[in-house]
Amino acid sequence: MKLKTYTKNLAAATVVGMAGMVPAMAEEGTIKFGLCYDLSKAYTFITPQVAQGAKDLATLVNMKGGIAGHQIEMIIQDHGNEPQRGIECYEQLKREGVVVFDMLSTPVSIAVLPRVMKDKNVLIQALVGRGDAVDGSVFTQIFPVGPTYLGQAANDIAYIKEELGGDLNGKTIGFMYLDYAFGQEPHDLLKTLAEKEGFTLHLYPVPLPGSDQASTWTKARRDKPDFMMAWLLAGGHVVAAKEMKRNGFPIDRYLSVNWLNEVDISNIGAEAAIGIKRGTSTAGGQDIPVIQELITEVYGNGKGAGPEEKVYDVYYNTGVGIYSTAFEAARLAIEKDGYPITAASMKAGFESITDFDANGLFAPLTVTAEDHGGGGKTRVEMWDGKTWVPQQEWTAAYTDLIWGLVKESSATFKSE
Repeated sequence: MKLKTYTKNLAAATVVGMAGMVPAMAEEGTIKFGLCYDLSKAYTFITPQVAQGAKDLATLVNMKGGIAGHQIEMIIQDHGNEPQRGIECYEQLKREGVVVFDMLSTPVSIAVLPRVMKDKNVLIQALVGRGDAVDGSVFTQIFPVGPTYLGQAANDIAYIKEELGGDLNGKTIGFMYLDYAFGQEPHDLLKTLAEKEGFTLHLYPVPLPGSDQASTWTKARRDKPDFMMAWLLAGGHVVAAKEMKRNGFPIDRYLSVNWLNEVDISNIGAEAAIGIKRGTSTAGGQDIPVIQELITEVYGNGKGAGPEEKVYDVYYNTGVGIYSTAFEAARLAIEKDGYPITAASMKAGFESITDFDANGLFAPLTVTAEDHGGGGKTRVEMWDGKTWVPQQEWTAAYTDLIWGLVKESSATFKSE
């Protein structure tokens, strides 16, 4: 569904029939989304932009009359990346009638997940949390719509294979990672792929917060990997860029997880960063219809939720992407089951999303009761000195292998 049509359709049911009423009056009742985010500690490199994008999209849809005549209410609170505070935020907003939640933190999402499952509410878990939660047959209330870290890693290996001539046998791939759950999650998958494809895998742990990489890159210089995958965050990529230069490692053989943005490029230096690559689930830049519409309609009317200069950032686009999908699920929920939206109707709405891409903002998603990830497609983009240039079409690789690992992991949760 094209996004200009999509935003128009969201508001279609608000028309009252009285000429000249712009925007149309909304029906009574709002649609509440509970965003319990880390706005003060570990995730602050991304949460302000994601929240800004989410709020701006809600403003745009509300300006057009809301979702089927109902205004969107975004309730945002800080949990400081502390699981107990996340649980408290969840319980408080639950009492206020919220049934759809988003924690944007792996430890907090994991802590809240059992309660959401027991209460049969809905948890949005985009780009964080348990990778096996894409298994909707087990995690019935959890929607990690988009690629998991397992999916990203598999897709990156497929890209590297293509770049190295279609054959990884005898090649060497490095995996540099922050040494905690986020960085460790892809290990089993990578080891399995190394055996399957015949490449040598070198693991390079980096202690938190990622600023101490000197000895790691010295080892990498000796190992001479043909490509380096990097599960680092924010300033970790800046440090890596300096170490690559010092150790003579070509920056165009560095492929980052999705957490590499325009701020990081600026800190590396636009020219120095030419050739660096990232896997991404969301298109970067402003040359996307919905982003242009937000600039014109929301910021053009002085209604932006934050500084307009942040609109160029891929993390802002990520917030718009997460909530384009969530608002589409809400629209489908009302279309199928009417208002008010319940957790059950929102779940059914998510599971009815078909071939939805917000007009090019991300890969087409089809969410089902079995697959809550929507297909897990990503693409690799390269920095050319001015912008990010796609290096491939949206793709999902080694899906049978990934789902085998997902089912193996989700079975342990089911048995618990």
